Amino acid sequence: MAFTDGKALSEGVDKSLTARSSMSLANLLWVRNFFWDGRSPGLEEQAVFPLTNEHEMGQSLEASVSKLRTSTLYPPLFKSAFGSDIISENQIRKALAQFERTLISADSNYDKYLAGNYKPSEQEQHGMDLFQNAPNAEKLIRGANCEHCHGGPKTFKELFHNNGLDSVVTDAGREKFTSQPTDRGRFRVPTLRNIALTAPYMHDGRFTTLEDVLDHYNEHIRQSPTLSSFLQNISNKKGSKNLELTKSEKTDIISFLHMLTDSAFITNPEFSDPHQTLKTQ
Repeated sequence: MAFTDGKALSEGVDKSLTARSSMSLANLLWVRNFFWDGRSPGLEEQAVFPLTNEHEMGQSLEASVSKLRTSTLYPPLFKSAFGSDIISENQIRKALAQFERTLISADSNYDKYLAGNYKPSEQEQHGMDLFQNAPNAEKLIRGANCEHCHGGPKTFKELFHNNGLDSVVTDAGREKFTSQPTDRGRFRVPTLRNIALTAPYMHDGRFTTLEDVLDHYNEHIRQSPTLSSFLQNISNKKGSKNLELTKSEKTDIISFLHMLTDSAFITNPEFSDPHQTLKTQ
């Protein structure tokens, strides 16, 4: 599942559910603000939240250090990495962050296309064109308007948007971090890398399929004071407030999104469970 858990909300140590869906860990090397609300400016800082949150892993860093120090496995590993087998909280953060920075997904058919080594099918090419185009009904240019947020090789931009899920938001999103009313219901734009493998979708995991996601953007955008300007009055049909993509156009866009699946990434043995052999013996 490309470093997601396949659940709308994740279960913590006390069996309670997280408030938001777990995000993909692919290509975090190029992310500047972490979590859906962007409250953490770095991976080292980000790692502390799930480790110590009472409903997630529920353990202080001090307790984690104590357990790792008394294990037979970890002191030699920390000595190899840091030159000392005296494990510290800071080293735990650094080790986790550095591993996450190695989770680079860059060998999908889309990457091969960008390098001139893959020819998309007619359906994939049409879906890519729609993905990248902003619709202009006056000029008969059809598009899905995805490029504003998910453009470029990374398939995300360092932006926060209210993407029209609800007229009245139940999760304040970035506003909870910034205290700015203009941030109400705004969330970080995630990467679309391996998107076909990382369902369910959105910050609350409400959509189970890519078809559900496209249906939302096509005909179910909810108006609210902080709705992204990129989603307002954008249509392939004159006079319509909906995107007005056809069924076949949505199918073609999904074909393009499957081009973002990186088989080498999801089968890379360097990213597999290092203790799997022990588990199966």
